[in-house]
Amino acid sequence: MKILLKKATVLDHKSPFHTRTVDILIINGKIKDISESINVSAELVISRKNLHVSSGWFDSSVCFGEPGFEERETIKNGLKTASYSGFTNICLQPNTLPKIDNSSILSFLKVGDSEYPCKIHPIASFSIGGNGNKMTEFYDLHNCGAVAFGDFLAPIKNPNLLKSALLYVQTFDGLIISTPRDPYLNIEGLVNEGQTSTKLGLSSIPFIAETIQIQRDISILEYTGGKLHIPYVSSSESIEIIRNAKKSGLNISASVPIANLVFNDEILEGFNTNYKLFPPIRGKEDQKKLKEGVLDGTIDIVTSHHQPINLELKQVDFISAEYGTISLEIMFGLLNKIFSIEKVVEILTRGRNIFNLENPKIDIGANACMTFFDPSKRDIFTVDNIISTSKNCAFIDMDIVGVVYGCINENKICYPLN
Repeated sequence: MKILLKKATVLDHKSPFHTRTVDILIINGKIKDISESINVSAELVISRKNLHVSSGWFDSSVCFGEPGFEERETIKNGLKTASYSGFTNICLQPNTLPKIDNSSILSFLKVGDSEYPCKIHPIASFSIGGNGNKMTEFYDLHNCGAVAFGDFLAPIKNPNLLKSALLYVQTFDGLIISTPRDPYLNIEGLVNEGQTSTKLGLSSIPFIAETIQIQRDISILEYTGGKLHIPYVSSSESIEIIRNAKKSGLNISASVPIANLVFNDEILEGFNTNYKLFPPIRGKEDQKKLKEGVLDGTIDIVTSHHQPINLELKQVDFISAEYGTISLEIMFGLLNKIFSIEKVVEILTRGRNIFNLENPKIDIGANACMTFFDPSKRDIFTVDNIISTSKNCAFIDMDIVGVVYGCINENKICYPLN
């Protein structure tokens, strides 16, 4: 297929065409030409006011549902959602049934991601069945396509198991993901510990439930070496701990969910269950320090932390409700309100190296892995904007800046025809 992009402004620091407005010719998934003007016939011509392109976007933590929870989200519709949201690569979490703890499940996921440009990179379960007792077959799962190992939202309770895992994965440069959630300090906690939790009478999760786990994991990493990823950082204290660990030379990375940059815990006062999230939405100072951590690189990745949940599990009282919000569709529009467009593109394209994935580049001869967007268009995010099957969204009726048109990757394109 021949595709021609007209008057597209390139935002890609790795590209020799960075910040230039050019025409881009793509033939059968390869960038054949980039110049000020290209006049050829093409099956698809993409021409939009203020059209921008960057290398394809990456998200390190996405949940769908299938297999096991297809009512929440199928792989097919999940990849449609991610593709129209601009993401060419996502790491898929193992909160499925059965868990992603064997090669047959990985094979099923590979078959399922064939239609849309967004490509799945599965995170395999750290433990068999996700119960934390016995490690999965890391090497076998790695050979079958797993990019990391972690039990979604569940901590690694046994420090000896983490020690063994960090030592073992060094044989193939593997990555361990350890959720910072002390199981004993977190018992029955619902929201951030602070004035808001006291005012609302809700049981709370103190920041030390996060920092104690991070400190323990860093101590083990210092002893073993290896690669460790800390997902869903939410407190200012955690930022400082991770910053110091990086300064000491440890191979450690971290992510923060978009919700923790957008909200602080004052939003909980209406008891809206869409704001019941893990990690919990914390205070204004935490929100500020998390943004600073993203800017200075202490936080490597901002993730959508996309979690489809059936409405019947959200439309209940706050205590009974499940954690999670969908967020792929609004990720760009929210980031673009917080940071400059250059920083937003950097955030959305960084982090692949942590998972040993290739970084795409916009250049002649390269594979076309790009996202199409307008960074200036303003809108209000409504239910009509949701592509996901589940509608549990914490961001309804929020102002957004920027619109995503779609993406291209591996000779597959997602772009609206109207």
